[in-house]
Parts: sequence; C-alpha cells; structure tokens
Amino acid sequence: MTAQRTTTRLVTLVALPAALALAAVTSSPAAAEGTAYQIDLDALNNSGGSGTAMLSLDGTRLTVEIESEGLVPGQPHAQHIHGSTDGHDFHCPDASADKDGDGIVTTSEGLPIYGEINISLTTEGDTSAASGLAVDRMPVADAQGKLSYERTITVSQDVADHIKDLHVVQHGIDPNGNKQYDFGVGKSDLDPKLPQEATAPAVCGLVEGAAVGSVPVGGVETGSGPAPGNEVSGALVAAGGVAFLAVAAALGLGRRRRPAITTKPADGSGA
Repeated sequence: MTAQRTTTRLVTLVALPAALALAAVTSSPAAAEGTAYQIDLDALNNSGGSGTAMLSLDGTRLTVEIESEGLVPGQPHAQHIHGSTDGHDFHCPDASADKDGDGIVTTSEGLPIYGEINISLTTEGDTSAASGLAVDRMPVADAQGKLSYERTITVSQDVADHIKDLHVVQHGIDPNGNKQYDFGVGKSDLDPKLPQEATAPAVCGLVEGAAVGSVPVGGVETGSGPAPGNEVSGALVAAGGVAFLAVAAALGLGRRRRPAITTKPADGSGA
C-alpha cells in the first residue's frame, strides 16, 4: 500500500508541471490564433533562385517574410501569393508547362497550374491583384542577388480560411546571365512594354496544405499534389514538458526607394 501511494504521488508530481504549462500555452491568444507556415522556394526556369518564406497568420492579419537568393541583382522582382480560395488545388509548375517549347515557362503558361494572384506582395500600398505588375513597389534584389522582404497586411477571411491552399511565386529571370532584364527572349506576355525576363516566374513554393494526398479546404481537387511543406503551429507539446518553437525570425528589410527596371535592348546597344 505504501509503495502504491508513493508511486501515485510521484506520477502526480511529474505530470503537474507539464499540465500547468500546457494550460498556459493553450489559454494564450497567440497559441489559439497564431499559425505560421514555412515555405521552401525552389527555382523555376533554371533561374538559380531559392529561398524561404514564412506566412504567419493571426486572424486576418498576415505577416509575410521572405529571404531569397540567386535572383537577378539590382532588379525588382514581382512577387505574389497565388492559388485558390474556393477549394481548387493549384501548385508550382514544372518544365512541362512550357507549351510553346521555347524553354521558358511564362506567367501565362504557369497560371493554369499555380492559379491567379490572390495577393501582390508589394513593399507599400495596394496588395490586390491589380498591383501584380507594380514593379516600382516590388522588392529589389541586392548586388549579390539576395532579397529580403517583410510586410504585415490584412487579408480577407477567405484567404485566412484557405491559407494552406496558397503558395508564393517570385518573378524575374536572367537566361543570358548579363545581370539585367533585356528583350533577348522577347516581350512579356503580360505587358509588351516589359521584357519577358522581368515577368517570367523565377521561384515558387508551396504552403503545407497542398501536400500529396491532401484535399484543399472546400474539397475540390483539380491538380496533382506536390511534395509537402512545413507547418509550424504556435506551440508544440512534447513528452515530459512543453517546448515553444520560435517562428518568424527577424528578417530586416531596409526601406529605400525602389528603382525602375533596368532593361537592355536585344541588340546590345545599351541599357
């Protein structure tokens, strides 16, 4: 009887701190509402680009943080959150999307696969699809082709409800390696005043909800699922205690005036 009572007391003493910690975490508004999704950005069109994006959602307040590299240096890179808020399973395209066989998956060729723009990730002002080509308000890669971006915006309830069905695309490629946008591969299929290089997708990354075998919110699936991403909840409960996972690392974004696209004619006569 004494041994049994001692064992019961020990179990209670071990379990109590974990239970108290769990109660504190689950009662926290941040734990109840805040959810973050890490997205790996992979190269499209042999751009050489890569990166990581973090989408942190608190109600309808969405914080987007992006760190990418291997982009065209010194140039603005249009970037968006694409996908569906009505249950369709869009995803990142591959080379098979190049329907005309010119070696480049253009924005128009990619749209049926990665979906229309939901949010334009501008540095300031409007974030609707209407700002999709607002290159004067898009982030600019530094001299090493690295780009840092952070912004918190208010999104619709539909976007908040379907955040796991969406994904991030950054645009701007440099096929001839001259470190600027030119008309060597023709005019943009979106705006003939811009080079194709300026608007073709460079990197794309999927939010966790578009993983293999998943059914998007709404239950309608129209595409094959790619590899899963990484969902990071506001708090994780581990055996023997509670561990907090820090998300949304400090990504500094210096605010500066955004230069216009530097272009070079196809004949190489100058910028």
